[in-house]
Amino acid sequence: MSCFSILKLMMFVFNGIIFVGGAAVMGIGIWVKVDGGSFLKILGSAAPQLLQVVNVGYLCIAIGGFLILMGFLGCCGAVKESRCMLMLFFIIILIIFIAEVAGAVVVLAFSSVSQIFIEYLGNIAVKFLREDFGHQQELTAVWNTTMHELKCCGFNGFSDFNNSTFYRERNSYPSVCCGNIDPCRAANINSEVKGCFRAFEHFLAHNARIVGGIALGICGLELAAMTVALVMFCHISSDG
Repeated sequence: MSCFSILKLMMFVFNGIIFVGGAAVMGIGIWVKVDGGSFLKILGSAAPQLLQVVNVGYLCIAIGGFLILMGFLGCCGAVKESRCMLMLFFIIILIIFIAEVAGAVVVLAFSSVSQIFIEYLGNIAVKFLREDFGHQQELTAVWNTTMHELKCCGFNGFSDFNNSTFYRERNSYPSVCCGNIDPCRAANINSEVKGCFRAFEHFLAHNARIVGGIALGICGLELAAMTVALVMFCHISSDG
């Protein structure tokens, strides 16, 4: 078997896995939106704390659709030896890779810029918690899941809910702020419950090796996919 045939097989297998994974993710998203009751029963018995994520079906559909597109481009480009598909696949992966590198550089090298972004994100989060938490189901579900999984309260802390619509309607904070005590009053606030931003920083600090390994693995796969696609593109070009 020639080197080109091996590269072609690698490209097909790798992108075939991406395609199947994307189809599975999209299928789950469609199932959640069409037959949420059955999904709730299964999810509730397996992981009750994740019941709140049932409203993110559209996110699964979008991610699944993108993965299917990438897998289709890679597989068809390899099987049909299509220069156009291979180059389009290469360009999309390259854009994603550049965006990841740029984001990492901004976070690591430009602390002032990243701080401005964090403050901007924090302002948006606090605004939502004070005005729309408990009313917008999808984002409220995401926040509830985040707070329960990270054992945190609000973006900066429980004070994010002071004078909020949620507090005025219920005269209490979310139960997670008091260690899952309901109703959660100011006197019962658990001092050990951090804001979700600090809790996320703590999580990253304690799992830095795992997070770094996953990030390096993803970058390695992207570089390998770009290399294989470019080599195949050049080989097809030289043969043509």
